This record gives sequence, structure tokens and C-alpha cells, in this order.
Amino acid sequence: MKTVPQLTVADAAALVNEGDTLLQGGFGMTGNPVHLMHALAETGIKDLTFIGNNVGETGIGGGRLLRNGQIKKMIGSFFTSNPDAVKAAQSGQVDYELLPQGTLAEAIRAGGAGIGGFYTPTSAGTPLAQGRETKLIDGIEHVFIKSIRGNVAFVRAWRADTAGNLQYRMTENNFNKAMATAADLVIAEVEEIVPVGQIAPEEVHTPGCFVDYLVQATLTLEDLGSSASVSTSKKVDEVRMNMARRALVELKKGDVVNLGIGIPTLIADLITDEHGIILHTENGMLGVGPGPADGGGAMDYPVNAGKIPVTALKGSSYFDSADSFAMIRGGHIDVAIMGGLEVDETANLANWAVPGKPLLGVGGAMDLAKGAKRLIITMTHVNPDGSPKLVQQCTLPLTAMGVVDMVITDLAVFAFPAGKLTLLELMPGATLDDVRAKTSATFLMSERMKE
Repeated sequence: MKTVPQLTVADAAALVNEGDTLLQGGFGMTGNPVHLMHALAETGIKDLTFIGNNVGETGIGGGRLLRNGQIKKMIGSFFTSNPDAVKAAQSGQVDYELLPQGTLAEAIRAGGAGIGGFYTPTSAGTPLAQGRETKLIDGIEHVFIKSIRGNVAFVRAWRADTAGNLQYRMTENNFNKAMATAADLVIAEVEEIVPVGQIAPEEVHTPGCFVDYLVQATLTLEDLGSSASVSTSKKVDEVRMNMARRALVELKKGDVVNLGIGIPTLIADLITDEHGIILHTENGMLGVGPGPADGGGAMDYPVNAGKIPVTALKGSSYFDSADSFAMIRGGHIDVAIMGGLEVDETANLANWAVPGKPLLGVGGAMDLAKGAKRLIITMTHVNPDGSPKLVQQCTLPLTAMGVVDMVITDLAVFAFPAGKLTLLELMPGATLDDVRAKTSATFLMSERMKE
């Protein structure tokens, strides 16, 4: 069995060259090779193309390289978590390419597998498909995505043995597994290095043949950024809870459900064991439980897609981001519930960008909108300025076309029977006059509403 060389973080960072394409594992700061990134920030190496789900957080991880001016281009799915990244992209200081999260994960997996590219229905008909080759496959528009490889990959694992076999912990797998296959030089930052044989073969997630160097580095709470502890910033009021309760009614025992950020996260607090609902989070977990009662953070618990620490229910499982999105695109998610900025008469959804606003990230929304068997949107009926969100035609950048099955607002519940926007019921305290006055879309009335 081979022995993989062990380096200091400084020696490892010195292997990155000017102009390299760098793959960086992690989801937020979870499973993030932060020590390698900080060592790279000390080198002054510039003109890097950075590829990762997000560019760290402000001043942490990739965020430190960004502040140093070391990144010339960033490719990822969710830059919004780092305001510096959004500002750099929108000002033109840094070139960028935005990809749906599942597309990014699959492009890296394809690169590691020697596949030149692939077609996906995700992002078809949206701004992210502009300039890309498209093709109809079985009557469905698909977008061609070229595979991704890097010169160097920085990944983070919990344990390694001296042969380079890696074991990930909880939701720290995320992008690391695929990235470890998709670069010319792979450097793994690990919490612990053990003698060969101490990691059982069935517990090896990345075989040692992919790993060129090991670096031991101990994780601290400061390295975890916003995932260091349970967030208490969740906005809760009776109106939002009413929407969450109504959405819960739509879920059946045994459903595999993905909850987006915002109002949908409130539904998780309403689910009990009796509901028998299995929560999925796109960063690599099935069987998500409530937040830790002890207020603990990602040092001891997995995190959800909002990067908030959660617990694992009995029967839970962990996997990497590529497998997670294979579940989504493959139709294994029964219901996705997410927020919305606009929904129109033809069931189109816009929920990821507002021109001129500091938002730059689609995350997993496009994959979920296309791949889930059923899509429910929860949102306030109008914007803060009073303009409607249920419109004749979406004017904001589209997330997906013709995908919405139900809309739950603070005023009403709508669905699309026979493809027609139809009012099903009113929410507590709302009147039909309210709904008509605050909806610019044309809608039908259900038989129940006509009574």
C-alpha cells in the first residue's frame, strides 16, 4: 500500500501556481479546507479561477483570497452568502459564472469521470441557459454543460489513513468527494491521520488513489463561520406560520420533502414523528431532524441547506452533493416547498434574482423546481411596495418554466388544475376582494369558491 506524503499547510499552498484553476470543497464553511485557503492567502499567488459552491464568507476561506485580489474568476452556485463576492461580481472586479448547484456538482463529477459534458433540463428557458447549446430529448429541452476539472483541488475530510483513503463526517462530504476526483493535484486537509487499516474499507468515501498530499489541520469554531452555532434569526409571526401550517397539510406520510429557505423552514418545526415525513437537504442528508436542543453548531452536528445546524433522525443517511442532486433530478423528491418572488399564470417561477439587488446565487432552486414531483411555493401575496407577486407573466429572471403546482400566500391558496391558475381557498382573515385587488394575474374560481 502506498504512503501519501504529508505536508504543512504552507508547503501545500506553495504547490498552487499563478493562473491555476482551484477546486475548493465545502458547503459554506462546513467541510471547507479553510486552513489551506488561509495559507494560500498568505502566498500572494494571483489570477486564480476559483470553483466552489460559494466563495467562503466575509474574510474567511475563499473570502480571504477575494479580499486579497487573488481571484480573477469565480464559478459557483451561491455567492450571496459572501457580500464581498456579490459586490466583486456586480462591479466587474471579478469575472464570474453562475451554475445551478446540481449542475455544478454534476459537472465536477463528470470531469472526474473523464466525461466531456452532459445535457440537463435544469436551467432550460432561464438566463443561465443563454449562450449554451440546447437540445430536445424526449420532447424536453435540455442544456449542454461542459464538464469541470481543475489544476488543484483543496478538499476537507474528517479522517485519512497514511495511504490517502478519506472518510467524511456528517454533511461535510458535500462537494469534496467529486472534487477529489477532478483535479491534476489533490490536497486533502484532514482532522486526523491514522495508520493504514484503521479506516474500514466500507467506511472509505474517497479511495487513496485520488489523493496526492495530506495536511493535518484541527478545526475550530472560528473556522465554521455562520455555522458555528444555531441561528436564532428565523423570522416567525402568525401570518407566516399560517402559510407553513397550510403547506404541511399537503404532505403525506412517507413523502420525501425538500424545504427551501424562508417560510418553508418553518414547516420543519411543525413536523412530528407521527407525520412520517422524510426531510431531504441538498447538501447531502436524508432524515433531517430539528435543530440541536443544546444550541450546538457544525462542530458536532450536520447542517441543512441554509447552513444551519440540525440533528439526524433514526434512519438518516449522508451522501455527497452529486448524489443528492441525482435524487432531485431523478424524481426521488416527492415535494419541494420553496419561496417565490413571482409566479405567473402559466406556472412559471422566478425566485432567485432581482436586478439591482445584492443577490447572486441560484443554489439548488432550479434543480428542485425541475426535478421534484410536486412544487409548492409559499410567499407573501405582495411585495413591500404593494406590487403583486402573482402576475400575468414573470418579469424577474426565471427559475423554471411551467413547474409550479400550488401557491400558498398570506391571502389565498392557488393551484393549476388543467394548467389554469385557480383560486382554491382563502387564508384566515382574507377576503375575495383582497385577493382580486392584489393579484394582477387572471385566475379561475374553484367550485368550492363559487359556493
